[in-house]
Amino acid sequence: MCLTGVDYFSTLGYQPGIAALAAGVLSPIATILLVLLTLLGALPIYRRVAAESPHGEGSIAMLERLLPWWQGKLFVLVLLGFVATDFIITITLSAADATAHVLENPLVPGVLEGHQVGVTLFLIALLGGVFLKGFTEAIGIAVGLVAVYLTLNLVVVTVALEHLVANPDLVVSWQQLLTTSYSSPLAMVAIALLVFPKLALGLSGFETGVAVMPLVRGDPDDPPEHPRRRIHNTRKLLTTAALIMSGFLITSSFATTVLIPHQEFEEGGQASGRALAYLAHQYLGSGFGTAYDLSTISILWFAGASAMAGLLNIVPRYLPRYGMAPEWTRAVRPLAFAFTAIAFAITVLFRADVEAQAGAYATGVLVLMLSASVAVTLSVRRGGRRPALLAFGLITLVFAYTTIANVIERPDGVKIASFFIAAILATSLISRVTRATELRVTRVELDATARRFIEEAAGKGEIRIIANEPHARDILEYIEKEHEERQRHQIPPDAPVLFLEVTVADPSEFEAQLQVGGEERHGYRILRVESSAVPNAIAAVLLHIRDLTARRPHIYFDWTEGNPVAHLVRFLIFGSGEVAPVTREVLREAEPDLDQRPFVHVV
Repeated sequence: MCLTGVDYFSTLGYQPGIAALAAGVLSPIATILLVLLTLLGALPIYRRVAAESPHGEGSIAMLERLLPWWQGKLFVLVLLGFVATDFIITITLSAADATAHVLENPLVPGVLEGHQVGVTLFLIALLGGVFLKGFTEAIGIAVGLVAVYLTLNLVVVTVALEHLVANPDLVVSWQQLLTTSYSSPLAMVAIALLVFPKLALGLSGFETGVAVMPLVRGDPDDPPEHPRRRIHNTRKLLTTAALIMSGFLITSSFATTVLIPHQEFEEGGQASGRALAYLAHQYLGSGFGTAYDLSTISILWFAGASAMAGLLNIVPRYLPRYGMAPEWTRAVRPLAFAFTAIAFAITVLFRADVEAQAGAYATGVLVLMLSASVAVTLSVRRGGRRPALLAFGLITLVFAYTTIANVIERPDGVKIASFFIAAILATSLISRVTRATELRVTRVELDATARRFIEEAAGKGEIRIIANEPHARDILEYIEKEHEERQRHQIPPDAPVLFLEVTVADPSEFEAQLQVGGEERHGYRILRVESSAVPNAIAAVLLHIRDLTARRPHIYFDWTEGNPVAHLVRFLIFGSGEVAPVTREVLREAEPDLDQRPFVHVV
């Protein structure tokens, strides 16, 4: 919870000020709407996501299951662009805000003035160093920071509320300002509904909450596909964090709005971006105020920890599996180094400007929440639960409104997200193309019939296999195919042959486990297998036969007529194309030793 909380709870450093600037005297009412959306919208959505995606993939995995083939992959890549926007900007924005607090502190030497980018890069480097060292260290630091930060905030909010109790005239003045500014309570709520999307940063933390599920303790006896104890503990984590944050959001918004003059929230004011810190100095003295500043700076710096943890969990589950990233991206330390480098680039590009990055952050948060609500709504629709469908459908509409309103208000967020999406799509396409001739098979299993066919063929001498693209699969197809291949390749008439037929299942998948089945049809022995790519499957089966029998099998092809470029495109998109040369290339990469490589015959 603390690893998630360094992102979620750290928004208390700037959320009350954002709410006051956006809503003015309506800030507490707009914050109540935000809390209602949190408890009645985001929390039920992500409790459901935790149950249906218990291994940290989040709502993306749910949508992936609902959208197969290439359209599903492309949709996931777009969502990963928003994930990157959310998580990377969390790292850079939080570090930049921490830097702003450092430079505004009167105790900091003036020599650092004007070096905001350098200080921010230093904080990001420290964060990356923690994750290069390991997850355990990151979690330990998070627990300490969150415990201290929440304790100090509790003290500040309690003292502020005690001051309001002792001075009820301040509350009365705020109420009078409300009634004179707005004609009715309905008008107040209507205006609050219009401005509360600007408070969306207060919703951050739920996606990282489910992204770090692999770190949540479960029961070793639970089935891996549905770890009940881990799901239960994650739901407890999400609920606890949401209740704690909701309490702080409402009380801090009320206290800061009533106690702090509005002009102090504006740029250059003493409460700009640090409303609670302003109250800490005002009512508890400079000593406590400085301690609060140090705690805020620390948790803002480390807020990127939950984002980094989420990225380190989500990216290895998708891009390498899609063949859209190098294999080293499955490892934690190289990936942490890569994300740190990207955060460096973003910081330099935006000159460590908090405001310039805030739109992208809110956009990323809201798009992910909208995608989660859509995934849950579609899931309950498939389950036929009408009351739940109506409830989650309403939540989806609310998140859709909030997202659209935020995009209209701050279009820069979509622009930054578009950069991440374009970068992910481009690198994914390049990686998929360059890795297309890898073996792409994790395991080959033969059923009893297929194994018997192969062992009997090996017992009679050379293992000869004819590659056949299945069509009608009638006796005439096999008679003609055998006659053609024996004639063209000069296969002895008494030499036994096997047919190998590969059917493309989902060509968008990159890696697969092959289940090879044996079938005797019209007197011919046939090996059948489903895969995402025909040449790669053939190569994997040949290598498996070689390892099983200690014989190098022979595979027989015909050249395919047509444009070679068109065949290449067909192979990349549909998994087929010109099979023979690609099979040979896959074998060449998988088995460098020519004396151990299966024979490929093409005429």
